[in-house]
Parts: sequence; structure tokens; C-alpha cells
Amino acid sequence: MAEPSPAPSRPEPLFHVAMYEPEIPQNTGNVGRLCLALQARLHLVHPLGFEVDAKAVRRAGLDYWHQVDVVEHADGDAFFRWVGDRRCYLFSSLAEAPYTRIPFAEGDVYVFGRESVGLPHSLVEARGAWALPMIGATRSLNVSNVVSIVAYGAMQAIRPTLFT
Repeated sequence: MAEPSPAPSRPEPLFHVAMYEPEIPQNTGNVGRLCLALQARLHLVHPLGFEVDAKAVRRAGLDYWHQVDVVEHADGDAFFRWVGDRRCYLFSSLAEAPYTRIPFAEGDVYVFGRESVGLPHSLVEARGAWALPMIGATRSLNVSNVVSIVAYGAMQAIRPTLFT
């Protein structure tokens, strides 16, 4: 699979959101709509558990999906080659450091794992990860909720005047 380039007419994103091997199209649609609202670029790392043009993705993204700035990557290796020297933060329920310690900045890349198992343990061990603190009796949150929390944390740091 060739990696398409982002459309040249689109502005540089404030940050990048990557869904690593997502399985549920509704979550991807929700994250796509969030990315559109926050001027973020959505990266989908294959294999995906659905077709990108599936009705469920469009339905979850409402009528906005065609406007979402999406880049697909053939696999994790291709994605991390694209990441290169960019600042990249992974998120895992296995991590201990809270996401609030991240020095959010424009151009950052935020990586979220599969709905069923999260990111591969080997990837988390090699690159480190950040967590959302939880005190209740649950092992994880819905990935689209986690993306929303992190994305708005990033937005508040990058564009603080929006929050005053």
C-alpha cells in the first residue's frame, strides 16, 4: 500500500493523532470528527478492522468524514518511519506517568492502540507511554474518549487563549 500524501491545500495540523490498528469504525469516525474540530491530522496504521469507506465510519463521522485530514500507513514500521524525529507520545493503560506531564507542542504525534488490547507491549516497552489516571474498577477507557481527553489537553497547551 502506498502512503498518500496529505492534500496540499490543507494547513499544517496543530498535532497528529494516530490510531494504531483500530478495530471499531465508530471510534475511528468519532476520532476523525474530533481531529477535524481541532485541526489535527488523523493517521490510520494498518491493518484496520474495517474498510475506511465503511458506512459505520461515515455515520460516526457524520457528514464530515470527507473533510477529515487522514493519512494511512501500511503498517507500524511505515508509520514510525514517517514519525522519524518528531516528538511522539504513546498512550497505554499499562503506563504510570500521567498524560498531564507531557509538554504538549505543535506538531506532536499522539499514538493510541487497538480497542481490544491497546498498543503492543513491545512498543510500549521500547518507546515508553503515558496514561490517564483512573481510580475506579475498570481496566481501560474507550479509545475515542482517551483521544478526546489528550487532544483537548494538547489544545489547551498549544492554544491557551481558547480556554480563557
